[in-house]
Amino acid sequence: MDVLIDAFIRSNDTRFNSYFDKWFTGIKSKNGNTYYNVFYDDMEWNALTFLRMYDLTKQEKYLTATKDLWNDIIKGWNEQFAQGGIAWRKDMLYSKNACSNGPAAILAARLYNTTKDEAYKTWAIKIYEWEKNTLYEWATGGIYDNINGESGAINKVVLTYNTGTFIGAAVELHKITGDAAYLNDAQKCANYTITKCIDSGNNVLRDEGTGDNALFKGIFIRYYLMLIQEPGLNEDYKKKFINFFNNNATNVWTKATFKNSLLFGPSWIAPPAGEAQLTAQSSACMMIEAKAAFEKAGIQ
Repeated sequence: MDVLIDAFIRSNDTRFNSYFDKWFTGIKSKNGNTYYNVFYDDMEWNALTFLRMYDLTKQEKYLTATKDLWNDIIKGWNEQFAQGGIAWRKDMLYSKNACSNGPAAILAARLYNTTKDEAYKTWAIKIYEWEKNTLYEWATGGIYDNINGESGAINKVVLTYNTGTFIGAAVELHKITGDAAYLNDAQKCANYTITKCIDSGNNVLRDEGTGDNALFKGIFIRYYLMLIQEPGLNEDYKKKFINFFNNNATNVWTKATFKNSLLFGPSWIAPPAGEAQLTAQSSACMMIEAKAAFEKAGIQ
């Protein structure tokens, strides 16, 4: 749905926004007539998309659903484990993950922008600071995957999903507060990602696997583009970031697709082998829509 929203913003073609209500009602029906879920990150993604649809249509039902989900999501915050953070799952309150905190901080910041309710801003800062203090590698800018609040063990895997949403939260908070520290965090995290989370032979984001993992690169690109457009970004880094962005877009289109069917796989340097999954397809489409938005914005 986020890709369809991107396409609607780009084209203003009603073919795309005609899916809004169908999706909004359909996922609730398929989810037992509720938007609530055991996974906090999945609810966050739905809420972020609802809020984008509200911003475009001003239909109150989308904002109401966003707020309802937020009220359930924030129950996942607990200080019994890891001194804070939103849990990954309702039945695993000890597992505090980047995937459930980065998007939550973005959601809170955007709800503040929409409603001007200071409580959302307070939560956005609180969640972001917890993630930075707990899962951010200060020396490099990487974002660790999760902490086990019972044992204190940190899973130090770094995935583009997590760096992307950390960057998105930092950019949103920079816009709200004007504090350059957020922009510096985002810049450092982005530089880590495009240096370490790559296929070095082609200088593109690496293949992180199939299933949910195939979606991660597109998520990173969505928020990476937001960072590139920030006026206060260091010019040298901006040039580096733009070159990397354009190289990924070129590789996706020239190397990673079957042109006759427009199908993509999890690798951005080779077409799909055997099958094409929705997650990988969505990820590549996010990159292509991001490139279209980049050109439309006339970024230099």
